[in-house]
Amino acid sequence: MDTLNVTKNTAYFIELEEKYGAHNYHPLPVVLEKGEGVFLYDVDGKRYYDFLSGYSAVNQGHCHPKIIETLIEQSKKLTLTSRAFYNNRLGEYEKFITNYFGYDKVLPMNTGVEGGETAIKLARRWAYAKKGIEENKAVIIFAENNFWGRTMAAISASTDPSSYKGFGPYMPGFTVVPYNNLEALEKALQDKNVAAFMVEPIQGEAGVVVPDDGYLKAVRDLCTKYNVLFIADEIQTGLARTGKMLACDHENVRPDILILGKALSGGVLPVSAVLCDDAIMLNIKPGEHGSTYGGNPLACVVAVKALQVLKDENMVENAANMGILLREELTKLNSSFIKTIRGKGLLNAIVINHKNPEAAWDLCLELKENGLLAKPTHGDKIRFAPPLIINKEQIKESVAIIEKSLKVLE
Repeated sequence: MDTLNVTKNTAYFIELEEKYGAHNYHPLPVVLEKGEGVFLYDVDGKRYYDFLSGYSAVNQGHCHPKIIETLIEQSKKLTLTSRAFYNNRLGEYEKFITNYFGYDKVLPMNTGVEGGETAIKLARRWAYAKKGIEENKAVIIFAENNFWGRTMAAISASTDPSSYKGFGPYMPGFTVVPYNNLEALEKALQDKNVAAFMVEPIQGEAGVVVPDDGYLKAVRDLCTKYNVLFIADEIQTGLARTGKMLACDHENVRPDILILGKALSGGVLPVSAVLCDDAIMLNIKPGEHGSTYGGNPLACVVAVKALQVLKDENMVENAANMGILLREELTKLNSSFIKTIRGKGLLNAIVINHKNPEAAWDLCLELKENGLLAKPTHGDKIRFAPPLIINKEQIKESVAIIEKSLKVLE
C-alpha cells in the first residue's frame, strides 16, 4: 500500500477522503495545505517542487499575490449576480480578453469541459445556420487520444476505455481520426456534414504528444478549404505554457474557435472562455446557452489579472527558455530508464523504459520522497510542467532530484 510510509497526520486526511469521498481518483499519498510560487507544502511542513501545476492551472505560480489581492478585493464587493442582470465587471473583462486574443466575442463559462461543450454547440449551430447542413446531421471530428474532460459529450469523443467504458450510450455525430495524420483528416473532411475539427495543439493527457512541425498550419488550411471550423482546445496548452501565449502561435495559426481555461484564473477558481468572431458567436440567441456562474464578477476580475500577470512578468519568454533548459538537463542524465523526453516550453513529459508496468508510479512516489511532485499519465509517461515562474537554479535542483529518484528503478 502506497500509504504505509506516511505520517499519522497525513494518514488521517487520506483516510477521511477514502471514507467519505467518491473513489474516482488515485492521488499520490501526499496531503497538501499550502502553495507559494513553484512550491507546495504538506500538512507536516515538508516542501515540494510542483511539477504538475494543477494540470497547468497554476501557470502563474501558487497564490500569486496580485491575483489573490484582486480576488479578495472583489469578493468583498460582489461575487455573483447570475446573467439575469448586468454587472460592472463582465463587459470590462469581455473587452479585455477579446482584445488580448483578437476575436470579436467571448462566451464566459467556468470549467474547461464546459468550454469544450460550448464550442461544440457553437459549431453545430453555425453548421445549421450558416453552412446549410441539415438539422441533426452535423459531424464534429476529434483526434484519437484526445482528452477534454469527462462529461457525456467528452467521453463520447474519447478513445480511452477508462473514460468511456460502461457509460454508454454515447453522443452521436462524433467521429475520430488519428492525431498528426493529415491524410486521414482530409479524408474525413470530405463529408459535407462536417461542422468542425476540435483538436489539442499538443495532446497533454495523452502524454505531451507534440505533432510534426506544420501540422497545425495544414489543419488550418484544410479546414478553410472544406469550410469547416477549426476548434483549438488550448485549455492546457494555452496561456504561455508552451513558450508562446497560445500553442497555435508556434505556427502563426488562428483557430475559428479558441477554448481557454485552467490558468485563466491562475488556479484561483474555475474560469473558462470560448472566443470566436461574430459570424459564429451570434448564431446563439438568448436562452439557448448559459451558466449561472459563467461571467460572474469575481471570475472576471481574477481572469483579467491572471492574463495581465502573464505578460507583465514575461512568462511566455521564461517558459520557452526554462523549457529548453529542462530538456537539456534531462538529456544530460543519459538515463537508461528514460526512453523519450519531449515537450514545448514548460509542457514536457518523459516516457519510462522499464519492464515493470508500475515503474512510472514508483518513480513518482520516490520523487515525492525527495521533494518533487509529478504524476504518471497513461502508465509509462510522467508530465513535467512546473509553474512558469521557475528559474534556472530551481530547474537544476529539480533535475538533481529526478536524477537521485531514478535510482529507485535500478
